Amino acid sequence: MGPPLKVFKNQKYQELKQECIKDGRLFCDPTFLPENDSLFYNRLLPGKVVWKRPQDICDDPRLIVGNISNHQLIQGRLGHKPMVSAFSCLAVQESHWTKTIPNHKEQEWDPRKLDKYAGIFRFRFWHFGEWTEVVIDDLLPTINGDLVFSFSTSMNEFWNALLEKAYAKLLGCYEALDGLTTTDIIVDFTGTLAETVDMQKGRYTELVEEKYKLFGELYKTFTKGGLICCTIESPNQEEQEVETDWGLLKGHTYTMTDIRKIRLGERLLEVFSTEKLYMVRLRNPLGRQEWSGPWSEISEEWQQLTVADRKNLGLVMSDDGEFWMSLEDFCRNFHELNVCRNVNNPLFGRKELESVVGCWTVDDDPLMNRSGGCYNNRDTFLQNPQYIFTVPEDGHKVIMSLQQKDLRTYRRMGRPDNYIIGFELFKVEMNRKFRLHHLYIQERAGTSTYIDTRTVFLSKYLKKGNYVLVPTMFQHGRTSEFLLRIFSEVPVQLRELTLDMPKMSCWNLARGYPKVVTQITVHSAEGLEKKYANETVNPYLVIKCGKEEVRSPVQKNTVHAIFDTQAIFYRRTTDIPIIVQVWNSRKFCDQFLGQVTLDADPSDCRDLKSLYLRKKGGPTAKVKQGHISFKVISSDDLTEL
Repeated sequence: MGPPLKVFKNQKYQELKQECIKDGRLFCDPTFLPENDSLFYNRLLPGKVVWKRPQDICDDPRLIVGNISNHQLIQGRLGHKPMVSAFSCLAVQESHWTKTIPNHKEQEWDPRKLDKYAGIFRFRFWHFGEWTEVVIDDLLPTINGDLVFSFSTSMNEFWNALLEKAYAKLLGCYEALDGLTTTDIIVDFTGTLAETVDMQKGRYTELVEEKYKLFGELYKTFTKGGLICCTIESPNQEEQEVETDWGLLKGHTYTMTDIRKIRLGERLLEVFSTEKLYMVRLRNPLGRQEWSGPWSEISEEWQQLTVADRKNLGLVMSDDGEFWMSLEDFCRNFHELNVCRNVNNPLFGRKELESVVGCWTVDDDPLMNRSGGCYNNRDTFLQNPQYIFTVPEDGHKVIMSLQQKDLRTYRRMGRPDNYIIGFELFKVEMNRKFRLHHLYIQERAGTSTYIDTRTVFLSKYLKKGNYVLVPTMFQHGRTSEFLLRIFSEVPVQLRELTLDMPKMSCWNLARGYPKVVTQITVHSAEGLEKKYANETVNPYLVIKCGKEEVRSPVQKNTVHAIFDTQAIFYRRTTDIPIIVQVWNSRKFCDQFLGQVTLDADPSDCRDLKSLYLRKKGGPTAKVKQGHISFKVISSDDLTEL
């Protein structure tokens, strides 16, 4: 069973189609009329525009001719280049385009059943977190008989022109497509999660390990149904579409159509002096200006392979404009890589994507206000919505994406398309359950770009622990909706922090409502005890307060352990101490190495402290070897921390 489907403008495809067939007429969409308002916001198109149906443009029209990816796509005189790139990318994975163009065979023209053709089509888009079906008629804008926007070089094929019209209807008009990036469009077509990789910043040509790690990620993404495209930087408008020395076009988007790690046999190993080839296959949507370097069709490398070799190795090309490149040349020639991960299907029942729709709202009560502006607004920043997630293991890549509600439909009213948005990421206490109010000890783990695009993202390898993500607008006091998505190969359990402090309840009143809140960060434990020189010490922390405790990750083979472990406790009284214990993780029975006991009174100094470890029994117990460095902050205002 697929995800819930929203029907755009309450237009139900089957009902409308059957009505038209019954009445013997072709569908004309009353919600997207063939007139100027469907093209532009407030301007007229030069030249006389005539809206025509495909059968009035050519003989024997078809939705799809042959293989959907085999034909070159043309942008048209008023078309949008990112749209053509997105079409080409969509066509790579059948699982995606068959979802965007549902039941395409049922929608196809059939010259034997023209009485069943009603001039109506449907397409599906992933629109702000919801799959939405858009119904259109088949009237397309032309000038002098030629399509104004995108079209196929197979002149009787119309899937891309009709899909572009449905997308324009969803966003308000054709002009609304201006300013969208290729990745914006791909995400709307597929529901994938986009990440942009700066190839120069990643230094993949210099750092061999990073280069092969990138290849591994691309291979995994592609084989899981993801979409990948890449571009070469164009420093200015004059150099757009200028050819490089190796036949590639600057400022042009290429689509990845295959990626392979190839083991060579004995004969080819002698020819190429390597056991493995790391190869990518790219496609130019325009079907021209192919790569002319190593592994191109005119190269020495390609000529040394027989036709049988190429087939056995999988180095085949199915479309015009396709070519192979080595990973090395790929990293050297392309500047930006857009990776769109397929996140719609859980892997073996494991949820890889967490998402939530939220809102920046304004309220006179500071505790209810949820539009605090960016990190520069220190007094109001933490009034923004806050979301916590847990990384259960070290070293996993987490991709965070923040998308604002598209305002293009309000452009006629003079509103901006996008606000400047971004987000901040903080590593927080391992047991945090309530909202952040001040940033005393929390580590600023990352920050996105702040920009007026529809979506901003951040990709990071994170350590085990809890993280709070704060989505923001650049300016405070504005309202808008947003969609937050987090992708990781391990479940992260995204949830919103809505409460400022523990709730008042009968249970709390019976056992005593908290009067003090205490934050503690244990930075390190050093000089720990070793019974003999060759003993392995694997220390970890247990931080206790009453019946609640927090346990740190184990540090391997060290007597000088850096932890930076955080915890927060809501205490009924300072008579309930904070106890920090250090243990040695062993195979059969863990070893107690020492502890410190803290009153953590609100009047205590908040600076970094260091205390010797002691045996169990309180602050006056016998001193043991080793000491811990920590910072502790207590307050009788439960909303201070």
